[in-house]
Amino acid sequence: MKKILNIVTSVKGENSFSNKLSNTLIEKLLSVYPGSTVNTRDLANNPFPHLEESNFTALYTPEVSRTEEHKDALINSDKAIKELMEADIIVIGVPLYNFGIPSTLKSWIDHIARAGVTFSYADGAPKGLVVDKKVYLAISSGGVYSEGPMKSYDFTEPYLRAALGFIGMKDITVFRIEGTNVPGVKETALPKAVESVSEYAF
Repeated sequence: MKKILNIVTSVKGENSFSNKLSNTLIEKLLSVYPGSTVNTRDLANNPFPHLEESNFTALYTPEVSRTEEHKDALINSDKAIKELMEADIIVIGVPLYNFGIPSTLKSWIDHIARAGVTFSYADGAPKGLVVDKKVYLAISSGGVYSEGPMKSYDFTEPYLRAALGFIGMKDITVFRIEGTNVPGVKETALPKAVESVSEYAF
């Protein structure tokens, strides 16, 4: 039995390919781990705010010295980190927007990347503190970015591997549904992605 955190970032709702791929992943995980629970964090409809000066001030204020205003500024960060720490598996739906991740996903990462909580420099080198997690990325794109001439334009997977890996989540598996706007490819894009999930040894 596992605790699954489902991160939704696409604005397209039920029509979203990344959501469809994430849902396929979660269905498979629930069949592999019966009795598991799913906590969905819908960043598309309920995004975390972008970091402001008040957030940074609170982050760099020692915990014993934080005022009520500081604590209020950290509410979203505390909530996001609590959900992350409680999860065994994290599924992140990632539509490719202008070669990168949605800004809502970037905001979520900004709230969970927190010195002394999710990473540390205690030994003089960065050390991720979010350990023993399995991450699945469900990346969707209108073009083909996993290979070919557009691969160098994909800043979704490289960035997420770096950012999540920095805080300790290095066990990352990527599934893609791509070419959804490419004639001759889009017709089989979803079935091909679903098949890749069904054939994967979880």
